[in-house]
Amino acid sequence: MLIALIARDKPGALQTRLDNRAAHLAYIEETGAVAQAGPLLDQDGNMVGSLVILDVEDMATGQSWADNDPYAKANLFETVDLITWKKVIG
Repeated sequence: MLIALIARDKPGALQTRLDNRAAHLAYIEETGAVAQAGPLLDQDGNMVGSLVILDVEDMATGQSWADNDPYAKANLFETVDLITWKKVIG
């Protein structure tokens, strides 16, 4: 099952993101659950959120992955949406 995780950072949280980026990237590599991922950017090119495509068994597994992401544990996000996604192109 593919799940799109769309997370928006809290305002002014860029330093929190930067401080936890290495742990977040290591978590992605360790779990093997991420098909695609990258930061959302503002008009100035600053990171302000995340788009992660998870390839997991079910929504509960996706939620567990999201809850254990170092970014989530650092309280970076203002909102997080998990949405079942269907790949059509690419």
